[in-house]
Amino acid sequence: MNETHHHLSVCTAEAARVTRGITPEQLAEPSGCTGWTVRELADHLVLYTAHGLEHRALRTPLPDELVARAFTTETDWSERYAAQLDRALAAWAKPEAWEGDIDFGGGSAMPAREVVDMLVAEAALHGWDLARATDQDFTLPEDTAAYLLGVVERYAEMYREYEGFAAPVPAEDGATTLDRALAASGRKPCAT
Repeated sequence: MNETHHHLSVCTAEAARVTRGITPEQLAEPSGCTGWTVRELADHLVLYTAHGLEHRALRTPLPDELVARAFTTETDWSERYAAQLDRALAAWAKPEAWEGDIDFGGGSAMPAREVVDMLVAEAALHGWDLARATDQDFTLPEDTAAYLLGVVERYAEMYREYEGFAAPVPAEDGATTLDRALAASGRKPCAT
C-alpha cells in the first residue's frame, strides 16, 4: 500500500465512523455547508468518496442511477457506505489503478494520484463537516492530518474557483495540523 492509499484509508474510515453516528433525526438538520442538509451532504459523501472512488479506479463513469440515488433513505445506509468504501479501497490497492490519467469527461483529465488526493480531502473535510453538524468528534493521526494540509494547500485555489472552499480563515495560535487544514479550506474549526 502506498502513502496516499494509506491516508485515503484513514480518512474514509473516520468518515464511515462518523456516518454511523448520524441519527435519522439529524438528517434534516443543516450541515454547515451552505444550503445543504446533513442528508444532502451525507449523500454527496457516499456518492463521491465511495462509489465515485471505485469508478475512478476502474475508469468507468458513475451510472446515472447512482448520481440520482438518495443513499440516506435506506435504513442501513451507513453500513452500505462502509462496505462500498471497502470495495473502493480494494480497487485502489491494485497498482494499475495508479497509472495514467482519469478522464472526467469533456476532455478534462488528471493524473490518478491527484484525483485520489482530492478524494482524501473530500472524505476528511466532509467527514469533519458531518461530525460537526451532528455533535461528533473527527480525528486524524498527525501524519494523515499533515498529508491533508498539504493537499488542501495545493488545491485550495482550484476549489475556491468552483466555490468548493470558502476564503481561508486564520488558524488560532496552537492550532492542530487538522485545524490548520480546516482553516485553509475556509472552515472554522474552533468556532462555536
